[in-house]
Amino acid sequence: MFPRIQSLRRLAVPTAALASLLSAAPLPAQASDPAPGPSSGSAPPLSRMPQPHVPGPGAEPARGGVLPSPRAGEGDPRAAGARVYTGAGFDTCEAPPLATMRAWRRSSPFGAAGVYIGGRARGCPTQANLDAGWVRATSAEGWRLLPVYVGSQAPCVLSAHKRKFALGHKDPAGHGAREGRDAVARAEALGMRPRTAIYLDMEAYRQSDARCAATTLRFVQAWNRAVRAAGYLPGFYSSADSGLVHMERARRSGARDLPEAVWFARWGSGSSVYGEKRLPPEAWHPHRRIHQYQGNVRLQYGGRALNVDRNTVDAPVAVVG
Repeated sequence: MFPRIQSLRRLAVPTAALASLLSAAPLPAQASDPAPGPSSGSAPPLSRMPQPHVPGPGAEPARGGVLPSPRAGEGDPRAAGARVYTGAGFDTCEAPPLATMRAWRRSSPFGAAGVYIGGRARGCPTQANLDAGWVRATSAEGWRLLPVYVGSQAPCVLSAHKRKFALGHKDPAGHGAREGRDAVARAEALGMRPRTAIYLDMEAYRQSDARCAATTLRFVQAWNRAVRAAGYLPGFYSSADSGLVHMERARRSGARDLPEAVWFARWGSGSSVYGEKRLPPEAWHPHRRIHQYQGNVRLQYGGRALNVDRNTVDAPVAVVG
């Protein structure tokens, strides 16, 4: 997702500016407003997206309860106990120091942050700051976290430095199940509770390759089943012209065990989450999309600089506390 992933970036081809964000409406109580502020490279202003009324989810389901999902990606995820954030977000390879997160929370437009919790293909395996204390402290500051798991990659992954993590065609479902359980264990160790969304990072691949696509889908479905069986929400990150196309094709075909939310990379196309040309309006809606619309930018807020990717978020986040 971040600078380490170059092939995905090349695939996220700039297009004509897409539709702007939908008109203003109040945010749900569990979402935090991104605080505007000056910067050396501020993000464009974001409109609030409409939030349909949904009854409160009530008591937290018991640990290990399977997440109810008649068809993945349909309906408001808050009805199943998810916590949704709507607004500006960023992701960066290594979780920043807590002091930086505090400075950015006070002066940046961002309210959500992507954090890389595990996976054998994670580009920054040494996460000096990321532990349960960091998660509690940043959440207490008002951040909404987007946990990302960079596991095995598609057999036809495009990035040369990700090929050593490529799946074989033998038993992709077994690999997916094991890695899904690992993703849940890592989220739990960080204090992220059931109904947390965990996003599987699948770098750009040749989704038109039928054998590769079939193997990749079996892996993703098994990963999703394992995550969902533990009471967590499986999400999926990829290029808009690669993994997103593949998941949408699977959705139209009636495939089961698909992601509950999608996070797609398309740069230079505006910041809207609901103008993506590869998705019809009804797919992964409402509150089930993240658009990574700009990457590898250096921003400074509160005297502290980071290299980040920018995202528009209208999707489930981590449940902490």
